[in-house]
Amino acid sequence: MREGGREFAKIARATTPTHRRLRYRLVFVLIATVTLDAVASLLIFAFERHAPGTEVTNLGDAVFWTSTQLLTVSSQLPNPISTPARILDVFLQAYAISVVAILAGSFGAFFHRRGMEIDPPSGSSEARSPAV
Repeated sequence: MREGGREFAKIARATTPTHRRLRYRLVFVLIATVTLDAVASLLIFAFERHAPGTEVTNLGDAVFWTSTQLLTVSSQLPNPISTPARILDVFLQAYAISVVAILAGSFGAFFHRRGMEIDPPSGSSEARSPAV
């Protein structure tokens, strides 16, 4: 458990190129997701606020609905009614699924590279002793 905490600290400090790559990917995904959440919330509010029968009646509802869609947990608010909002909904769900796949790949690559750093395979240039 202690070793895991050290790895998190190394990612935060970008101690090695492997840690730096993972930190860059995590920060990029976080910034892209927060930006998308803000823009999509404004669009959903604009598309849905005057649609008959909608439950997205204020900006708070739009932020809540958009955020839950991006978290792939959905919400108790019904799906959008207007066509542009439905198209945006499909895009948000595709983005959320893509982010999960990107994060899985990023962590898989991190663990692989980190394992190679910690325990390089025998016969590799890193494992050889220097010639004297």
